[in-house]
Amino acid sequence: MQQPYGPRICTVGITMGDASGVGAELIVKAALHGGFDDDVRAVLIGDERQLRRGMRAVGEDIPYICVSSVQEAMKHRGLVLVDTGALDADSFAYAAVDPALGRDAALNMKACVEACKDGYFDAICFAPNNKAAMKLAGFHLSGAVDLLAHFYGSSGFHMEMNVLDRVWTARVTGHIPLRDVGASLTVDGILRAARMLDETMRQAGYEKPRIAVAGLNPHNGEGGTCGREEIETIAPAVERGKEEGLDLFGPFSADTLFFRVFGGEFDGAVTMYHDQGQIAMKLHGFDAAVSAYGGLPKPATTCAHGTAYEIAGTGKVNSGAWEHAFSLARKMGEA
Repeated sequence: MQQPYGPRICTVGITMGDASGVGAELIVKAALHGGFDDDVRAVLIGDERQLRRGMRAVGEDIPYICVSSVQEAMKHRGLVLVDTGALDADSFAYAAVDPALGRDAALNMKACVEACKDGYFDAICFAPNNKAAMKLAGFHLSGAVDLLAHFYGSSGFHMEMNVLDRVWTARVTGHIPLRDVGASLTVDGILRAARMLDETMRQAGYEKPRIAVAGLNPHNGEGGTCGREEIETIAPAVERGKEEGLDLFGPFSADTLFFRVFGGEFDGAVTMYHDQGQIAMKLHGFDAAVSAYGGLPKPATTCAHGTAYEIAGTGKVNSGAWEHAFSLARKMGEA
């Protein structure tokens, strides 16, 4: 596939996510803030009626070019909409969990993946989806990274990470009950998460990321008197990672770890379970947090918050996190 312009520019595929959420409003606000300049090609896959509903909610129109195919989109710069004509957003209420909306959002992501596989897109940045709606539509996923990997046909390890400004986090276990976390921790599993975090951060421009590793138990296990996972599993994983050349540190007590990370001592952190890192990141900057996905053929990002049903259609959504996600996808796509 040949770029139609002389100098190569980055092409990022984007979606509006679930039509009953704030996705279209995020795209509109990002455009109003100058996020889609002529130095990038932002190709939006979706129904034009959803984008127009987003403009009505925000109360502003935005400039875009409407085309019928990805191939035609490659002739332009700025924001280009590939109109699918597949969903009349106005026929659905806001804040509705509907399989039709889940199917549309998933298929738009699939179209972005296909464009990546065909060499058109350098990265993907999608607006928030509703996993329940996607599951009702017949898609099997624990998180968005599972859906993307399925569309790529990728059977290797893939993982969600979170980014806030310069700080990155990855987690060893994800959406599982808290009571199952300890039994799910292994040296190999911790190393796998640390390797993926290191690899993805290098793709984002870090030369040698300094990565801290959290303990599991209160006060880092208090020398084995409050749990032995730190001694028997986490510390051995850190040592093995160092032997492999990773710049790992820890394990550290999770109640003070992020004070040190946000203080600049480390570039990223590996946590043992979902909320251990998510609470710290979202508390520190909810409106700027980004989710990035490792282990996929091309970079993929989104905002860390969800569909925000409670304010969907009001035009009140803060687009900062999604704009950060788009900027990161663009940076990684240009690398």
